[in-house]
Amino acid sequence: MSSSLTFFFAVLTLISIVAGQSCSPSGRIRGRKPPPGQCNTENDSDCCVQGKLYTTFTCSPRVSGRTRATLTLNSFESGGDGGAPSECDNRFHSDDTPVVALSTGWFNHRSRCMNFITIFGNGRSVRAKVVDECDSTMGCDSDHDFQPPCPNNIVDASRAVWKGLGVPKNAWGELDIFWSDA
Repeated sequence: MSSSLTFFFAVLTLISIVAGQSCSPSGRIRGRKPPPGQCNTENDSDCCVQGKLYTTFTCSPRVSGRTRATLTLNSFESGGDGGAPSECDNRFHSDDTPVVALSTGWFNHRSRCMNFITIFGNGRSVRAKVVDECDSTMGCDSDHDFQPPCPNNIVDASRAVWKGLGVPKNAWGELDIFWSDA
């Protein structure tokens, strides 16, 4: 009986260790000062600070049916704070279309490109197409609009997503949400 109990507790401990594992930082990059006029601060975007160390991630928290994330605001249009064209199709997208960029781990080497996710927040849900990566491994360069690397838990969304969730415009910026593959 005691060996069965010991085995039970060993399995329970292993399950709790695996369930409790989180995504650890993969490194750091040093910020470089953007050239004049090269960092678009639309949507309250941050610009890299010369010499500041920014944490990078190659992973994101585990995806489930209700994955916790932070919703942020991004422009996917040419000249917007998203910087370069979208990774999935090398195109810009209207901010009036529900599109998102996912942190590197969730983007998963383009495996979610052009697929839909469902975002739950503010008592509503919105279906949005994944068109880009919110790069958690790189930043502070022209490809990333001289912005720092994304945290590993970001769903970076167009205006259409924020509108669809019914968030008042004066509250756009960051919102705790859940998401799932649609």
